[in-house]
Amino acid sequence: MSTLSEAPPQGLERTYSRWASLVVLCAGTLMTILDGNIVTVAMPAIQRDLGFSGPGLAWVVNAYLIPFGGLLLLVGRLGDLVGRKRMFTAGIAVFTAASVLCGVATSQGMLIAARAVQGVGGAMASAVVLGMLFALFPEPRELARAIAVFSAVGAGGGALGTFLGGALTQALNWHWIFLINLPIGIVAWFAAVRVLAPEQGAGLGRGADYPGAALVTGALMLTVYVIVGTGDRSLAATLLLAALALALFVAFTVRQARAARPLLRLRLFRSRLLTGANAVQILMIGTMFGFQFIGALYVQRVLGFSELLTGTAFLPAPVAIGVLMLGLSARTIGRFGAYRVLLAGLVLIVAGMGLLSRAPADGSYVADVLPPLLLLAAGFAAAMPALTGLAMSGAMEEDAGLASGLFNTTQVVGGSLGLAVLSTLAAGRTDGLVARGAELIPATAAGYQLAFRVAALIAVGALVLAAGVLRGRRD
Repeated sequence: MSTLSEAPPQGLERTYSRWASLVVLCAGTLMTILDGNIVTVAMPAIQRDLGFSGPGLAWVVNAYLIPFGGLLLLVGRLGDLVGRKRMFTAGIAVFTAASVLCGVATSQGMLIAARAVQGVGGAMASAVVLGMLFALFPEPRELARAIAVFSAVGAGGGALGTFLGGALTQALNWHWIFLINLPIGIVAWFAAVRVLAPEQGAGLGRGADYPGAALVTGALMLTVYVIVGTGDRSLAATLLLAALALALFVAFTVRQARAARPLLRLRLFRSRLLTGANAVQILMIGTMFGFQFIGALYVQRVLGFSELLTGTAFLPAPVAIGVLMLGLSARTIGRFGAYRVLLAGLVLIVAGMGLLSRAPADGSYVADVLPPLLLLAAGFAAAMPALTGLAMSGAMEEDAGLASGLFNTTQVVGGSLGLAVLSTLAAGRTDGLVARGAELIPATAAGYQLAFRVAALIAVGALVLAAGVLRGRRD
């Protein structure tokens, strides 16, 4: 006879702990993803309060992106060496403390410095998550479900950040877009300490190539800096900095080929799946970031929506992404294979961006924004879990943290590159039309249309690359 005091079966307990761990990892990831987007709608309020200039205001975003993108690869590898749980919990702690500093900032310098520390904490927490996820769920069917849940949180969190940014800024003030991380971070940290299984790690002596770490971190930070600051400097300065970043990457590659204990095993890039999936992701995320940021500007500056209404307008995206990823993604990938599902998702993204490129100056949300928004949400819901599975399946267990860091790095690079290119094109088109006598709103709409058309072409590039490079992967 069984009693209530008996311990649950070992398999049931193990299943519970794995899914509880997934919840913790999603909570930590959600916090960092929210913060990447929650600032967008609040930027005008921050500018008014702290007196930022136009170029200076960009550093509220750039100060976060540069250390975040630059450190992902390094901390992903360090997570393999010192233990991914240690890296994750330390990242949550750093990120939460920095969020409080952002929330109480009373000067431009204090806010920018705190945002940089946030970027460090965000990189520490984010870089190791996928590696932990693949270790928790070795069985393919459960792994597909776990990836669907994780991807839904990540994708939905981006759009949710836009809504929360508008709601908190309008209802309270911009300080609360950062202070809201304090209770979330405390709960996530305690839950991570209690729920996540401890990991020993391989030890720093098995891969702590500090000169290589300095080279790759400098190269990645400089790359992100070059991308996000393209519009603020001359072409010659941009090309010079890009050449320096390339030289650092070359020096890092040479170092890794000769080092006894390299930070990054170059064999990782021999995997067609891993390399191809990361290349596809750069293009796909560049497209989606263009939609998210340029789309929000279109809704505000052309359609005249308020901050709160702009955030609300984008809520159907996370809802659709969550429903599709959680309800259909794992089963669809299990039935048709990750390759086919990825291609189908990219086709929907191309269609959505193409439809959005028609958004006129006298457009409406229901007719011109909502239909492409739903197409893009459906496409991303299909493509992202499939792409994640393909990328991580190309890495060996001992390189899981590094592969996770690499996958997150290409997300940042793709998003930064897409945003820089598309926003520059939109601004250039608008300025040119205004200089020729066009009215501001029609000229602004024309600039955004150009950006959306280019984003559609980038999505076509992602589709073609995925069809060619990942063709042999059917499961």
